[in-house]
Amino acid sequence: MKKWSFGQGRKISQKKVFWGLVGIAVALLVYTFGIIPLWEAKKRADEEMGLKQRVIWKYAEIIRDRRAVEEALDRARKQSGEIQKRLLPGETPQLGAANLQDMVKRLSEKNGISLRSFRILETKEMGVYRRIALQIDFAPTNSLGSLGEFVHDLEHQEKELMISEMDLLIFNPRMPNTIQGNMIISGLMKASKPKEKGRER
Repeated sequence: MKKWSFGQGRKISQKKVFWGLVGIAVALLVYTFGIIPLWEAKKRADEEMGLKQRVIWKYAEIIRDRRAVEEALDRARKQSGEIQKRLLPGETPQLGAANLQDMVKRLSEKNGISLRSFRILETKEMGVYRRIALQIDFAPTNSLGSLGEFVHDLEHQEKELMISEMDLLIFNPRMPNTIQGNMIISGLMKASKPKEKGRER
């Protein structure tokens, strides 16, 4: 009886070991071909998501910067448009000087100032602009108010004009009613674009 029981118990132990080994093998297979690939796939997906998130943030930053740049350009265009309106019209210094002379003559007639002479001074290049200057001599005037209005109109009309020099002659310092003199009036106009070397022939 003991022999039979011992043999039966031994057979049962071998089965347990066998199925235990089978279970371990299955677990290893599941871990190797199931869990590890899933874990690696999740890791790759997380890395790709992180990369895509960084790309999205970068694009969002570019869009914000682009909007800021576009707004700055829009402001610059508007400012440039306002500046262009205040420049003397004309494509050449001669045309710019002629337009300046017409404006000064119109304002002098409006304020009752008699002009004796006009003299166009040398044009000065100032980067993208050029300075047009005009010297005028005005006849003696008895109205200080008219002269003051003339100067005011020159400096506050639609084009950007400046009085860079003014010489006044008062005939009687005790009674400074009669004044004559000269002044230099200047304005800016857009400089012509330099010709390309390949086209200069």
